[in-house]
Amino acid sequence: MTSERGSRGSVGPSGPGPTGRRSYRVQARSSAPVDQVWPLLGEARRWKEWSFLTRTDLERSGSPEPDGVGAVRRFTRMGVGSREEVVAWDPPHHLAYSILSGFPVRHYRADVTLVADGSGTLITWEGTFDDKIPGTGRLLVAVMRALIARFADGVARYAEQM
Repeated sequence: MTSERGSRGSVGPSGPGPTGRRSYRVQARSSAPVDQVWPLLGEARRWKEWSFLTRTDLERSGSPEPDGVGAVRRFTRMGVGSREEVVAWDPPHHLAYSILSGFPVRHYRADVTLVADGSGTLITWEGTFDDKIPGTGRLLVAVMRALIARFADGVARYAEQM
């Protein structure tokens, strides 16, 4: 089968900490190997191939060029989206980014890891952030979890079709 979602996210057993820290975790499985999944996630320009986004590009190149650490990526659909900075880059297994703008959160960081799973790939996408607007944290966890699950499932399925 194409992809399966694993743990879909949480805020921990006792809720957010004193700073309003929130987190989620999403997993998907692809029958495609890691080396086939990585370029789809690691290269910003390729996101429009497999996701619902209409614009996926770089505002600034990183190191190594073009998509490495320091790259600023812009992802939008119909003019609405986010700007993200790559903060960790370890092809073909780990990508981390922080959101610079586009979501009502603070200190957002997501880590995407790809691990060989038999002949396929286990994609794990974990994110943490602080509430920007008091009282919105639980809703934002649900929104981010659903959005990221859509991305994880989309890339898993697309990689299988290649």
